[in-house]
Amino acid sequence: MRRRIFLVPFRLGPALTVADIIILLVIVVVLYLGTRLAFNTPAEIAGPNISLSAAALPYYAVLSFGRMLLAYLLSLAFSIAYGYNAARNPGMARWLLPLLDVLQSVPILSFLPVVLLSLTAILPQGIAVEIAAIVLIFTSQVWNLTFSFYQSMRTIPMEYREAAAIFRFSRWQRMREVELPFAATGLIWNSVMSWAGGWFFLMAAEIFTLGDRDFRLAGLGAYLQTAAVAGDQQALLLGLLTLVLMIILLDQLIWRPLLAWAERFKVSQVEEDNPATSWFYDRLHRSGLAGLFSERVVRPVSRWLNARAGLAPSHIPALEDETQPPVSWLGRVIFVVLALAVAYGVWQALLLLVTLPLAAWGEIVVGALATLLRVSVAVAVALAWTIPVGVLIGTNARAATILQPVAQIAASVPATALFPILLVGLLTTPGGPDAAAVLLMLLGTQWYLLFNIIAGASSIPQDLQFTSDLMRLRGWKRWRTLILPALFPYIITGLITASGGAWNASIVAEYTHFGDRVTHVTGLGALITESTTTGDYALLLASTLTMIGLVVLINRFVWRRLFRTAETRFRMDQ
Repeated sequence: MRRRIFLVPFRLGPALTVADIIILLVIVVVLYLGTRLAFNTPAEIAGPNISLSAAALPYYAVLSFGRMLLAYLLSLAFSIAYGYNAARNPGMARWLLPLLDVLQSVPILSFLPVVLLSLTAILPQGIAVEIAAIVLIFTSQVWNLTFSFYQSMRTIPMEYREAAAIFRFSRWQRMREVELPFAATGLIWNSVMSWAGGWFFLMAAEIFTLGDRDFRLAGLGAYLQTAAVAGDQQALLLGLLTLVLMIILLDQLIWRPLLAWAERFKVSQVEEDNPATSWFYDRLHRSGLAGLFSERVVRPVSRWLNARAGLAPSHIPALEDETQPPVSWLGRVIFVVLALAVAYGVWQALLLLVTLPLAAWGEIVVGALATLLRVSVAVAVALAWTIPVGVLIGTNARAATILQPVAQIAASVPATALFPILLVGLLTTPGGPDAAAVLLMLLGTQWYLLFNIIAGASSIPQDLQFTSDLMRLRGWKRWRTLILPALFPYIITGLITASGGAWNASIVAEYTHFGDRVTHVTGLGALITESTTTGDYALLLASTLTMIGLVVLINRFVWRRLFRTAETRFRMDQ
């Protein structure tokens, strides 16, 4: 085993590129258009009547699960397509990676009012609210999946890529036989995280109101909120038990079987001592119905795909295709038209922004610094505890049997449901509101790190662990030479998504309603929530753009450099 020291070389990276600037300008235009459409929304919108009957719970659970499932399927398809093109096409990567930075930095909880109001202005209310909810859940699920798949594509061992080239695999064969299997463990664990984060944002989408406009949706989130407002403890307990039951069923019937199935794809030359197991997966192997489905559906579809997409290429495919198709005259015309439209939209957004007084810009700067400090503290605390716990779960099957479902349940219970209780306990302490805001950020973002670290720890090859045992590597030396280098790409992926999630969570952490009492602290998230409540769209636009810009700069100058280090220094084939 090559001995690797856990040192991070910081090299000078590129500044903001033209692609970054163009994409940011497009986001400015989109936000401005949504804001303008919001002016045309009806002043009063009636919401649904939520029944607290226990008989209504199965129906609400099915509605919530359906929204989650649709958003997840869209997220998975988007992540694979996006990550594949960004990793394999350097020309597209110059645009896709900056766009990914910007998209995952958009604080969707601040964008949700704009999306809802603009969609309601042009679509029937029911359709508009459903689309907005699915978009919100999609944005909470997709970025960590995309980063995970991109990271896996960029860190595939060299011998795997050489074997695919020697056997002249087509793109489909390379995807099926090399890329998806190598990325499977990371995708599954990030899917667990996506569902956990999705529950949080689903609850936010199902209970959203804005003044006299009621955008609530029938579902578990609205049921829990209605029960809490009504003080119906029995209904609240039944709603929470239903949510926990759904999470446990997903763990036992979906995620554990998938993790057991993904054991076959681990990069290891020896058999695992404690492989992931699943009772349901074992019974599926002996199921006649599952075997019939595989024989009559899965295999014919696989043969059809192989016949259509499995032809050997005329040339040996490289990891990256350097040839770029020429730009046609029609493409140039479309580009000019879009550029003019973006320029006009940016100009109109600037006219809206200049209406803000200088004092408001000062509040934005102070709030941005305050939120940056809280985000840094929350991410640091999350990193401190998730690394040892994630390694324990990822490398110890017995610990995983107990702790993995606990982590999924804890991650899936909406932090906002617990926040009023925590707020009451912390308000009487020195710095209570600030501590409560950091705690809520932590509750909403620490799971991105934990599940990525679990995925990294469970992917450490068994032969490397045996070699480190033979070399008698113990304690810090083992962590420095094996565990931390193997985890490094997964830690960076988790940090990118956790940092973005912390900025997003600041919107609900820094400005809260508890009964008739409003509690807020100085911060960018508080400004976004307050401007949304008061209808100050100029302040909302300025605050949202400031948050996007800060997250993009942090991604580009901190996380992107560390991600490049993970690609070059901590690959499995080095």
